[in-house]
Amino acid sequence: MKVSGFTFIRNGNILGYPFVQSIKSVLPICDEFVAAVGASDDDTLQALRAINDPKIRIIETTWNEKMIDRGYVYGQQKMIAQFNCTGDWAFYLEGDEILHENELHLIRGAMEQHLDNPEIEALAFDYFHFHASPDWHALGGYRQAPRIIRNTIRSIAPDGLFFVVMDKNKQGRYPRAALTGAHIYHYGNVRSVAFMNERNQRVAKYWGRPPAIFSYDDVDPHELAPFTGTHPAIIQPWLASDAAEHHFTPNPNHVPDKRQKRHRLRLKLEKWLGVDLSKKHFKLVK
Repeated sequence: MKVSGFTFIRNGNILGYPFVQSIKSVLPICDEFVAAVGASDDDTLQALRAINDPKIRIIETTWNEKMIDRGYVYGQQKMIAQFNCTGDWAFYLEGDEILHENELHLIRGAMEQHLDNPEIEALAFDYFHFHASPDWHALGGYRQAPRIIRNTIRSIAPDGLFFVVMDKNKQGRYPRAALTGAHIYHYGNVRSVAFMNERNQRVAKYWGRPPAIFSYDDVDPHELAPFTGTHPAIIQPWLASDAAEHHFTPNPNHVPDKRQKRHRLRLKLEKWLGVDLSKKHFKLVK
């Protein structure tokens, strides 16, 4: 079995991404790692080269600055990296996603278990989406997502986030996936407010919208839960640095907007019914 890891990144240091830690967290279970690196205004390329691991293959790219439709430029860059993967499985991690060293055996085991079963097209993870500090994780958004795709099927990534399988040139569908039993630790919303505002200024255009002023105080405390586990060892120095926010306390007097009211209702329904109503970009095969 051959495993290819892949990602895309641009201006990783300017935007505060722990992309080096992300790549290092997955390298132990990869046979190769492909990184599509956009022309940057910082030392992102040099930082990747400094990892100095023979598994890493860097592809330097140029972004289409006129592509401002719903983040499709992200899908383009993701596919450049994926199309250069040569493994049986292609494992995608974004620059703010980290694997826990205690769960690598689960991930490797899931890939081995399903290698010869074509019914399983992808492998999905549970998520910890941290918010404003490493002490809190969000209950909203997607809670599970496929990050490993079988590299012998026709798949695309429309906006960089999820996979779509194309059957005989018909309308695309989400992949059939099994759960790995492992987590992805998502630290994008733990970056300092300065980094988050820099991100908004630089990337909002790719989604066809003006940049907004960022604040962690807009979160609904009903959508947060305290994190009681342990963080991956490789990310802990980053979490202790100035790159990350630290001492955040949810505001108990927060007034929810319409969207947050809908989320509160969904959380109540989930509790009453004992089901997960969050969005799934895969079809679970049990």
